[in-house]
Amino acid sequence: MSQLIEFIGNHWFLFLSLIVILGLLTYNLIIGSKGSVGPLQATELLNHREAVIIDVRPAADYARGHIINALNIPMNGFGQQLATLNKYKGRPIIVNCRSGAQSSVACAQLRKAGFEEVYNLQGGIMAWESASLPLTRKKR
Repeated sequence: MSQLIEFIGNHWFLFLSLIVILGLLTYNLIIGSKGSVGPLQATELLNHREAVIIDVRPAADYARGHIINALNIPMNGFGQQLATLNKYKGRPIIVNCRSGAQSSVACAQLRKAGFEEVYNLQGGIMAWESASLPLTRKKR
C-alpha cells in the first residue's frame, strides 16, 4: 500500500490523467448511450411501435441502399425540414446515417424542436448491415 501512495505522490499527473479518462469513459457508457438504439432494438421499435426512421445521408447514398420505409432528409437541409416531421411527434423516431455521428446531431435538433422519443441508430447503416438486416433501393 505504501508503494502505491509513493507512486501516486511521484506521478500525480499520470494518476490524475487516469482518473479523468476513467471518468470520461464512465460518462460515455452511462450518459452517452442514452437515446441510442442498436439495430435489433430499432427493428423492435419499427415492428411493434410503428417508429419512423429518418436517414440523414445524402440522396446518392440513400439511393444505394436504405432501411425499408426510411425517409431521406439529408443533413445539409435538415433544419429547414423539421416542420415536415411534426405529424410524427407522437411516434418514436429513429435517425440513421452512415456511422452514427451525423445522426446524433440530427437527434439533438429533433429533441430541441420538441420531439420526445428520438433515438440514434448506434453505428448507423454500417451496423445495420453488419447485423445482416435488409436494405432496399426502392423509393418511398
